[in-house]
Amino acid sequence: MRSPKDFFKPLAVGAPTPLTEIPFRPSRMIHFFPPHINKVTDKLPQIAPQVDILLGNLEDAIPMESKEDARAGLVRVAREVDFGDTQLWTRVNSLDSPWVLDDLITLVSEIGNELDVIMIPKVEGPEDINYVDQLLAQLEAKAGIRKPIMVHALLETARGVANTEEICLASPRMQGLSLGPADLAADRRMKTTRVGGGHPGYLVREDPPDGPDGPQYDAERATNQQDLWHYTVARMVDACAMAGILPFYGPFGDIKDTVACEDQFRNAYLLGCVGAWSLHPVQIDIARRVFSPEPVEVAHAQEVIDAMGDGTGAVMLHGKMEDDASVKQCHVVVDLARQLAARDPELADLYGY
Repeated sequence: MRSPKDFFKPLAVGAPTPLTEIPFRPSRMIHFFPPHINKVTDKLPQIAPQVDILLGNLEDAIPMESKEDARAGLVRVAREVDFGDTQLWTRVNSLDSPWVLDDLITLVSEIGNELDVIMIPKVEGPEDINYVDQLLAQLEAKAGIRKPIMVHALLETARGVANTEEICLASPRMQGLSLGPADLAADRRMKTTRVGGGHPGYLVREDPPDGPDGPQYDAERATNQQDLWHYTVARMVDACAMAGILPFYGPFGDIKDTVACEDQFRNAYLLGCVGAWSLHPVQIDIARRVFSPEPVEVAHAQEVIDAMGDGTGAVMLHGKMEDDASVKQCHVVVDLARQLAARDPELADLYGY
């Protein structure tokens, strides 16, 4: 068992000291890009100011024959593109793949000071994070990296979900978690081929109406589609809040269904997620809109905070009771609004900051 006294000590001589608190920066969307496709990377200088996070993807969406080109492309992009205050992440190949070791060695040694976060796919338990933690410390020490590179775990297996809390607490490098619905659905043997979102077969139906001879089972009855991912997202949010790290909704695969994408993102936002993945430019604006509090919400939250004074007791405001729990909720909204406004001038105007 690891002593708590040693938890925040570097795991290699010369490695940077681990952070004691995860820095929260605006993280409304993680926008994926394929680093080996020049016509995409050429547009990154224009895309970077529009997004909070850019992620160079090296894993599943990259063909086997393009793995090395994608890795080299990410190194080139990190060296040549000015990202401003946009975060640069990468998703490396899975820990059981033949490419991940070269991914980590190359990226840390060549662009380690430019990388904010490394996303590890298919994390199944704390042992996966422990391995990456130790290896990164060794590579950072060798390369003279000034700040620790953070780790983001992707939940894509039933075992990973079952070990969510242990994964979150495995290392001070842990930055957050993302839901990987497609691989998780396959691992759970769920009967859906959709990448995120709901399913018309997963529903509840209202009770049959009463008739003269009892319930009319053959009558028309309203149905409501349910959220396949509610349990997993809620558990992920709780585990992240407990560990002081950040939860994200993952991909929504139907690019053309912007309405359902916005609904899914909003569900995740209301449950506590700070952002979601964007796989196409059309999803950038959806994530920016959904994961930014509405101006009316910010104004109301500030009104409650002002009315509550020192935050104790209770007041009646517009016919509703507000108390210390209300103030805590309102501080979440106002704090997020201020952080986003500092990066987004348009939101600053809307919020009046």
